[in-house]
Amino acid sequence: MRLAIVSDIHGNLPALRAVLAHLERNGGADHVLNLGDILSGPLWPRETADFLMAQGWPTIAGNHERQLLACAHTHGGASDQFAYEQTTPEQRAWLAALPQQLKPHPAVRMVHGSPRNDCEYWLETVVPGQSARAASEIEVAERACSVSERVVLCGHTHMPRSALLPSGVLVVNPGSVGLPAYDDDDGGYHVIETGSPHARYATVTLNADGIDVNFHAVAYDWAASSARAEQNGAMDWARWLASGRASG
Repeated sequence: MRLAIVSDIHGNLPALRAVLAHLERNGGADHVLNLGDILSGPLWPRETADFLMAQGWPTIAGNHERQLLACAHTHGGASDQFAYEQTTPEQRAWLAALPQQLKPHPAVRMVHGSPRNDCEYWLETVVPGQSARAASEIEVAERACSVSERVVLCGHTHMPRSALLPSGVLVVNPGSVGLPAYDDDDGGYHVIETGSPHARYATVTLNADGIDVNFHAVAYDWAASSARAEQNGAMDWARWLASGRASG
């Protein structure tokens, strides 16, 4: 069984379309799985929601789904508030119905952050004032709770990475389709950056004798997405989208 894993689209519909075209050119997949953080950002939230609702993919909510929906009661952060104001009641109802975790196959679990928290970095550790570093084997195992599936898929940090737990469970983060870099104050100021503007996803193939993982970096018109962010007043997003860097 071959799975295509997408995460952290953040309303970047051109990046998502490029990922799907790349997937089709390279043999397709039995299923496409979406790990959340779908719409928030100064790009195309309404159009992205329309597209995804028509696909019917197994999809979970990320922290930004929760934060977007909270804008109904309290003014939210810029990316969440923009997406809230741009989406329809039907689209927000779709977001509200998404589960936090999902098992689309007995051997596969989908989470957004870690199994215990949708905002927790699983395969990275925040070093305040620096870029987040790769988490140690001990840190990754501590955050795993009691997962027992052959493979657990996570997103949230936008960094393509995999790690094998002592139990034999493989954790895979496909990276971000729509946002290759950002900065954040949660846990202390830090940056996440992949170093290039490419859209990212992963393919995971489950075989009787093991699991194959391939990470993909896909070219698309990131200048147009950067211009869209700038048009909507998000100069930080414009820089991140155009360069894949948040430092310097």
